[in-house]
Amino acid sequence: MGIISEFKAFAIKGNVIDLAVGVIIGGAFGKIVSSLVNDIIMPVMGSLVGDLDFSQLFLALKAVPEGVPMVLADVQKAGIPVLAYGNFMSTAIHFLIMAFAIFLMVRQINRLKRQEPVAPSAPPVTPEDILLLREIRDQLKR
Repeated sequence: MGIISEFKAFAIKGNVIDLAVGVIIGGAFGKIVSSLVNDIIMPVMGSLVGDLDFSQLFLALKAVPEGVPMVLADVQKAGIPVLAYGNFMSTAIHFLIMAFAIFLMVRQINRLKRQEPVAPSAPPVTPEDILLLREIRDQLKR
């Protein structure tokens, strides 16, 4: 079997296609969560603590030269190492929201899987030839 046909057999399997769809949807979902955190949650949190922009929270690990504004991008551009804990807080909030959303989704899927089992229907009618074979078997046993 050639490598092309092996790859084709691999790529056509349902699991691979399901995985690809999951990755695409996950990427889109990640963008939605990023927007939720950056555009809705973080501004609200910032206003609650005094119009604070979380993306600008950092700690310079060296002295910042004169004339360099205390803005994260400018300090980094000047080559000063920084601990950008504001970005870390945003990323942690992203993670918590994504984890919670996935938890809710898995919980709902499990709930759908656990729905009451369908009552078994009446046993299927045994074909006549099987009935005859059973009757012959029973007579031979006597």
